[in-house]
Amino acid sequence: MIKIVGLGPGAQEALTIGCINELENCKNIFLRTEKHPTVEYLNKKDIQFKTYDYVYDSMESFDEVYLNIAEDLIKKHKELGELVYSVPGHPLVAEKSVFNLISLCKKENIEYKVIPAVSFIDAMMESLSIDPIEGLKVIDAFDISNQVLDKRIGTIITQVYNQLIASEVKLKLLQQYNDETEIYYVRAAGIKEEESIRKIPLFELDMQEDIDYLTSIYIPKDLNNKKDFYDLLEIIEVLRGEDGCPWDREQTHESIKKALIEESYEVVDAIDQEDANSLIEELGDILLQVVFHASIGQEDGYFNISDVIEGICKKMIYRHPHVFNKTEKINSSEDVILKWDDLKKEEKGYSSLTQEMQGITKGLPSLLRAHKVQVKAKKVGFDWNDVSFAIKKVEEELKEVVSAYNMDSKAKIKEEVGDLLFSCVNVARFLGIDEEIALNATTDKFIKRFSYIEDQATQKGLNLKDMSLEYMDKIWEESKKLDK
Repeated sequence: MIKIVGLGPGAQEALTIGCINELENCKNIFLRTEKHPTVEYLNKKDIQFKTYDYVYDSMESFDEVYLNIAEDLIKKHKELGELVYSVPGHPLVAEKSVFNLISLCKKENIEYKVIPAVSFIDAMMESLSIDPIEGLKVIDAFDISNQVLDKRIGTIITQVYNQLIASEVKLKLLQQYNDETEIYYVRAAGIKEEESIRKIPLFELDMQEDIDYLTSIYIPKDLNNKKDFYDLLEIIEVLRGEDGCPWDREQTHESIKKALIEESYEVVDAIDQEDANSLIEELGDILLQVVFHASIGQEDGYFNISDVIEGICKKMIYRHPHVFNKTEKINSSEDVILKWDDLKKEEKGYSSLTQEMQGITKGLPSLLRAHKVQVKAKKVGFDWNDVSFAIKKVEEELKEVVSAYNMDSKAKIKEEVGDLLFSCVNVARFLGIDEEIALNATTDKFIKRFSYIEDQATQKGLNLKDMSLEYMDKIWEESKKLDK
C-alpha cells in the first residue's frame, strides 16, 4: 500500500496523530520537499526520509516535476513495498503530485490511503478569521491564468513562491481589481514566531522582500471593486425593474434595433480614428445593446444572456474544428474562410447558391450587401473577366439612368439608379477597394471642402443662402486646389 500523509501548514502542533503514527512506523518515507517547517520536528524524532527536491532542478515545468514524482513513487513501491509519501499541508489541497499518484495507483491497481491533515487553508481561515460559508475560492498561483476571478467572494492564492510568480499573480489580479485594492499578504500562516500577516495595496505584491514557499495572499470580498460583466447585467435589470427608468422599461427589440447599427458604425469610426479611449467607450455601447436585448429576451421568457453566450461559444468551436477538435489541418487564412463557409452552409442547411445569397442579411449597408452577393456569384464563375467590362457596365447603366430620367418615370429611375450603384460596387470590388470606406472618404472630403466655402463666406460677411451657385462653385474649386 502507498500511504499519502500531510505535514500540515508548518506548525508542529498542527501535525495529526495519524500522520505521526504513519511516519514513525514506516521505513520507506518520501517527502515531496524538505523545505517545510515541520521537517525540523521529523529530524528531532529521528525519522528517516528521502526527498524529491532534486527533481525540481531537472525538469522544465512543475507539471513535469509532479508527474515524475508520482511515476517514481510507483516504481519505488514495486521495489520496496509499502511506503509513505508526505506533502506539506493536506494531501488533497493544491497537491498536483498527489492527484497524479492517485491516478497512477488506480491505473496500476495499487492500493492507497490518504491520511487527512490540517491544510494551509485552515491556518489561513484561523489567522484571518475567515468564514468560508460566505464564499471562498482557493487558487494555485501556478494555475491563475486559467482561473476566473470573482470579487463577490474571498479568494486565497497559494504557492506564491517568489517575486516572479508574485508579479504574474499581480498582473492577473489587476485585470479584475483596482491597483489600490487592499489584500492580505500572509507568510507562514499558523506557524508561531514565523507567521507574518499584513495589509498591502495590490500593486505592491511583488515588492515584498520575504516572499518564499510559505507565502499566500487573500483578497477579501469587495463588491465595490472594478465593474465587471455581472455588474452590467445587474444595472440593466435595475433600469428595467419596477423602480427603474421609465424609458428603459418601455423598450423592445423593435424599438432599439437601430441603435445597434448606429453603435456599430461608431465603433468603426473609433477604429478609423485610432482612438483607443473612444473605442473602449463604443465597444461598451455595443455590449450594452447585447445585454439589453438579452434582458428583454429573459423577461419575455424566450432566452437570456447565458443562451447568447452558449450559442456563440458553440458556433466558434464548431466553425474552428482545426483548432478545437484537431480533425483536420488548415494552414492558411484562405483555407479557414473556405472551411468556414462550408460549415456555415451545413449549419444553415443551404443547398443552393441562391439560398446563400438570400441568407446575407438585408440589415447590412446596401453597398456591403451588394459586394457580398457579387462575391458569392464569383465562386461559380458568374463574373466579368476583368475590370474593363465592369467599367463599361457603369457607363451603360449611367446612360440608362439618363434615359429613365427623360422618361420621367420615378419607378424606372429608382431601378436604374440601383443598377448603377450595383455596377459601381463591381468596379470597386475588381480594384480591391472597400466601397464603404471609399464613399465615406469622399463624404469626408465633401464636408472639408464645403467647410472651406462656409469659412470664406463668414470671412466676407456673406450668408450662404444669398450666395449664387456659380460663386460657391468658384470657391469650391479653390478648396480643391488647396487639397492638391
